[in-house]
Amino acid sequence: MVKSLVSIITPSFNSEKFIAETILSAQNQTHQNWEMIIVDDCSTDDTVSIVQHFAENDKRILFFQLNQNSGAGIARETALSKAKGDYIAFLDADDLWKPLKLEKQLQFLKDNKANFTFSFYECIDEVGNRLNKRVEAPKTLSYRQLFFCNYVGNLTGIYEKNYFGKIAISTTRKRQDWMVWLTILKKIKKAKPVPESLAFYRIRNNSLSASKVDLLKHNFAVYRSFHGFNYVSSMIIMIGFLFTQLIIKPLYVKKI
Repeated sequence: MVKSLVSIITPSFNSEKFIAETILSAQNQTHQNWEMIIVDDCSTDDTVSIVQHFAENDKRILFFQLNQNSGAGIARETALSKAKGDYIAFLDADDLWKPLKLEKQLQFLKDNKANFTFSFYECIDEVGNRLNKRVEAPKTLSYRQLFFCNYVGNLTGIYEKNYFGKIAISTTRKRQDWMVWLTILKKIKKAKPVPESLAFYRIRNNSLSASKVDLLKHNFAVYRSFHGFNYVSSMIIMIGFLFTQLIIKPLYVKKI
């Protein structure tokens, strides 16, 4: 199989505790033809010096810095603008990939004649302890399912650039990934995951995703701004979102 170039999009902000391990998880990939584009959002800790050290020793790591703190959306979009890969993948500065992640996904895409896939993933806590929890997804994910719930872990998604083009990333502070996957599923209608865990998602104590109230606010904003629904319609749709989030999605979280 031709060793396709994969562009890894990585925003960073005050990630000194995690960024080295994240970069190592990319370097440990069995598929070695990749570029990792790290864009720092004005970190005030040692993130910059850590990344610069890696970049000096590995030319596949490309490092850029924003002039002002602008949020992960702009950092991701900036990284995307630099990407030269055949495929676009995402890895945040505190998450980890298993060594076979890229190899298995690229083979899955080839075997299934697909242009987009994702995978299951496991959860770890802030210091890296496994939480014995695997987040799975429907065997075939439809646009309608994705409309009511983001089943695609950002750290697992990968798409073919030549098929979709570079999909613009929203400048909003949260849920940019969901909008990317919605754009993809609107075009291809259905997608299948690699049915195994290929990554580790870190649950941080101060993350926005840890707040249920913030989750509701940001999802409501997606229905308003991305889909263009009015206030009343968005509120009605949120009922379906809440049902899916509270009743359906937990069925895909497995203890291991």
